[in-house]
Amino acid sequence: MPELPEVETVRKGLERLVVGKTIQKVQVLWPKIIEQPETPIFEASLVGETIQSIGRRGKFLIFHLDHYELISHLRMEGKYQFTKENTPIDKHTHVLFFFEDGSQLRYNDVRKFGRMTIVEKGASATYRGIMKLGPEPLPESFLLADFAAGLKKSHKAIKPLLLDQRLVTGLGNIYVDEALWEAKIHPEQPANTLRPKEIEQLRLSIIDVLNRAIEAGGTTIRSYLNALGESGGFQVALHVYQQTGKPCIRCGTPIVKIKVAQRGTHYCPNCQRLKIEK
Repeated sequence: MPELPEVETVRKGLERLVVGKTIQKVQVLWPKIIEQPETPIFEASLVGETIQSIGRRGKFLIFHLDHYELISHLRMEGKYQFTKENTPIDKHTHVLFFFEDGSQLRYNDVRKFGRMTIVEKGASATYRGIMKLGPEPLPESFLLADFAAGLKKSHKAIKPLLLDQRLVTGLGNIYVDEALWEAKIHPEQPANTLRPKEIEQLRLSIIDVLNRAIEAGGTTIRSYLNALGESGGFQVALHVYQQTGKPCIRCGTPIVKIKVAQRGTHYCPNCQRLKIEK
């Protein structure tokens, strides 16, 4: 699943490719992709709209148009393809945006899990999926005091709590594993048992891992490509995710894989020991 670094990389690519372009026509080939309004209204509403900018909140892309905001959630395998020519349509292409200059933006989704919705201009912050999100993983918004208070309220294991998106947004399976390894915290450690120094380090690790992944253009696992058709580069910097059996670069202990909350989870059993309070 594309996580925050991948979505941010897609946003940057789309910003270079389609900002300033005016939509001439929209064609929806798989109506279930569209949450609201109904497909014919969705298609008609976007005609004549110019893409002013492209934002992101958590894993949601937000296309800022003249009169609307188009919210796009890529989910498992959604991706955008930009083409300057009327090339054949791939069988996994479900939404096409035709621009007045003849170019096209196509939404492809093998699993068809992605979703799009149109809201009034300025209303994306009140979209139900976005309203639930925690702060962005930036030093100025992801505050230590708030993070610590949230952790102390929960008995849940730290990994599923971080995946929840409410304490901090943008973390998925890959980057939770990487941040917990960097902070030397076991993925099943109950959140409310973390000590102040561990919480402080975990916050810094989350910010660091996500920032480095954004700089690398995300992580290519399976079919991820950015809007320019390029793969990400962060996979060469992964320390635990999909490194099962390889030696931990800190201590040499083989990385192991377990299931935590039904998610494949990678960690170092020496560096990340589960601490049981007596």
